[in-house]
Amino acid sequence: MVTAERRTVDFWFDPACPLSRITACWIVTVAERRPVDIRWRVMSLSVLNEGREADPEGDEEGYLWIPARVCAAIQTSHGHAALGRFYDALWTAPDGGRREWIGDMSEALGAAGLPAELAGAGFTTDHDQALRASHAEAMSLVVGEVGTPVLAVTHPSGARHAFFGPVVSEPPGPEDALRLWDGTLLVASVPGFLEIKA
Repeated sequence: MVTAERRTVDFWFDPACPLSRITACWIVTVAERRPVDIRWRVMSLSVLNEGREADPEGDEEGYLWIPARVCAAIQTSHGHAALGRFYDALWTAPDGGRREWIGDMSEALGAAGLPAELAGAGFTTDHDQALRASHAEAMSLVVGEVGTPVLAVTHPSGARHAFFGPVVSEPPGPEDALRLWDGTLLVASVPGFLEIKA
């Protein structure tokens, strides 16, 4: 099944989630080969896990707020494309390879062509309202208790399908990336579709 019509994918991610990053690599591979426009958006595991007795991410110190707040500041003041550049830089090693964990905020901002002072946004609550609003939008599109990433695919007709994931353990090669894309679109378009797990 080849999808020739142009689609927009809203991609919500927590910037420090390694599995979200792998899914992001997948959707970038798809967008390089299919008519897909990606709109990068921030969500937050810190917001998701607020009020729980035990943080499933083990982030008792609250570190995960920092990169999420920086992303919210970028999304708010510089837009979705700038957020995508920062997200890519945050996970790209100096040699151009893929990092196992996020890099330095200031270095990533520089690599993305963004002002270095945005790193300070991670240590304030100035952009928390925007962060929570972006996160809430993602959560409003899916059913049940899910995490990151959340994707919403808008078709040329205006129809929109949203889902959690797909979560993959390693970036698929180009052929598998397209097969996964076609399969994801197919199952997500079925009325009442809720979840699939391996």
